[in-house]
Amino acid sequence: MGEGAVLVTGALGCIGAWTVRELVVNDVRVVGFDRSTDPRRLRQITTPEQYERVRLVQGDITSLADLEESISANEVEKIIHLGALQLPSCRADPALGALVNVVGTVNVFEAARRRGVPYIVYTSSIAVFDWRPEKGRLMADAPARPASHYGAYKLANEGTARAYWNDFAVSSIGLRPMTVFGPGRDQGLTSSPTKAVLAAVLGCAYEIGFGGATLFHYAGDVGRALVAAAFSSVDGAHVANLNGVSAPVSDVVAVLHDLVGPSAERITVSSNPLPFPEDVDTTGLDMIGPPAVTPLYEGIAATVEFYRDLQSRGALESGEHGLVVEGDIAVDRETVTITE
Repeated sequence: MGEGAVLVTGALGCIGAWTVRELVVNDVRVVGFDRSTDPRRLRQITTPEQYERVRLVQGDITSLADLEESISANEVEKIIHLGALQLPSCRADPALGALVNVVGTVNVFEAARRRGVPYIVYTSSIAVFDWRPEKGRLMADAPARPASHYGAYKLANEGTARAYWNDFAVSSIGLRPMTVFGPGRDQGLTSSPTKAVLAAVLGCAYEIGFGGATLFHYAGDVGRALVAAAFSSVDGAHVANLNGVSAPVSDVVAVLHDLVGPSAERITVSSNPLPFPEDVDTTGLDMIGPPAVTPLYEGIAATVEFYRDLQSRGALESGEHGLVVEGDIAVDRETVTITE
């Protein structure tokens, strides 16, 4: 891979941490850019030697100056843009959500243009579509009609990417994941399957916040897909749905029964399905692979092992992983925070 650095915005989030890890594993010089100064997710999924190879820079994507300075100071040749607020935060404060998710993305593209970075990879979302489960498989050419602020912001970002290609020849690939799970996935609407794994390990009652079926992506697979996209270097502005495992949410509970035992009996599933499809058309993804997919069982098993390892070392703090435990009942930390 190239000698220049890859700048990863949102590097200390779940997908960001896995993307940084994948870059390090492939001997790519990486600069992690994040407003946060808490590297716990990245530390938890990397070895000490891998972590030491990452240059972390505190910065805010709402500041064009921060982005330009980081690009110039680190000889950045590609950007993987993951910095964003999740759906619950966008719903709670739409103006802030737009500032971070829309203006922040414009800033990333503008900083790239000004500093001569020709290529950006970013995450869009299946939330750009207004979906009803009875419609069947989502086709790649389905009309975009977002039903949430978060989805509207992501759709705006796809438009921004096209405009920067048309006006300034900045190339990009946007990937649309759906239900990302695995170590570090402690925020967002679709984080509850991962929190269910934690609750089962802790022996707590917990309800997964949605039912029906969905498309699951193991977090490590998403990181690998983003890195593959970053080094495909195709011209133009492209966007594609990300491949994954289509399965009922109840399968998460079934796998936990097998892996964890009786404590999984306290994990339940909401009857309300997500307003997203069970499966998607991935036309266009062949430009980067498409990426390999970790089976659901293996991904959940790896997540169970992750939490058990922390537990064995006395380092498992439920609040750091998105849960508030009251007695033997676990609830989403985001829900509690937004309500308060």
